[in-house]
Amino acid sequence: MKQLITILLGLLISSTAFGWGQKGHDVTAAIAERHLTRKAAREVQRVLNGCSPVYVSNWMDNASHTPQYAHTKTWHYFNIAPDGRIETTERLPQGDVLRAVTDLTEQLKSGSLQADEEETALRMLIHLVGDMHCPMHLGRAEDLGGNLHKVRFFGRETNLHTVWDTDLVEAAHRWSYTEWAEQIDNGRSKADRKRIATGTPDDWVRETHGICTRVYADTPEGMEISYDYVARFAPIVEDQLLRAGLRLAALLNEIYR
Repeated sequence: MKQLITILLGLLISSTAFGWGQKGHDVTAAIAERHLTRKAAREVQRVLNGCSPVYVSNWMDNASHTPQYAHTKTWHYFNIAPDGRIETTERLPQGDVLRAVTDLTEQLKSGSLQADEEETALRMLIHLVGDMHCPMHLGRAEDLGGNLHKVRFFGRETNLHTVWDTDLVEAAHRWSYTEWAEQIDNGRSKADRKRIATGTPDDWVRETHGICTRVYADTPEGMEISYDYVARFAPIVEDQLLRAGLRLAALLNEIYR
């Protein structure tokens, strides 16, 4: 019953359940595109019918609101049990971001998908790797990943999920997605990028959950978020977008090697 209530509430507020906002997903895809192998870049372009990963990076947020893809609404997040442990969290039968990224990666690696199925799976993977790195998408189940955690952002009433999805990204830097990609990716050494891109989706989810735990600790309900908060957490936003982009590239390079 508790799980059913959580699911129903999640559906009611699904318009605020998706991650990073358009800018963040564009940045993730743009960084990934910068680090694709030549073969992977050709294959990705082929599967997407000549489109860039950036062009399709936000497709799933809209698709999840349609009858055809309504079953993917819960794929954007993984809300954690009250004890804060991933291991004891009851998994949603419809799926979550960890299961979706894992399954989509395996499906794409198999090479057995029809052309339209492969395109859909790739569009979803590009988006969901971004969601996996948005801290509040590994939030608490009891407040629906921060959607019920009320705060004020520069005097405006909102919730913690929305702050991290969109508001904080836009407040951190008034950059275009290409400027974001260049600024946070340039200057990184090859060794640093390789280190960031290592691991598995399970590792990345646990890392994001750790960051989310810190966000909750530093953002009590009712908090007035202002310039000091943006300055403190902007580097975390930058790091998470860079990690998402480099790790998406690593997955795509492995799939299309």
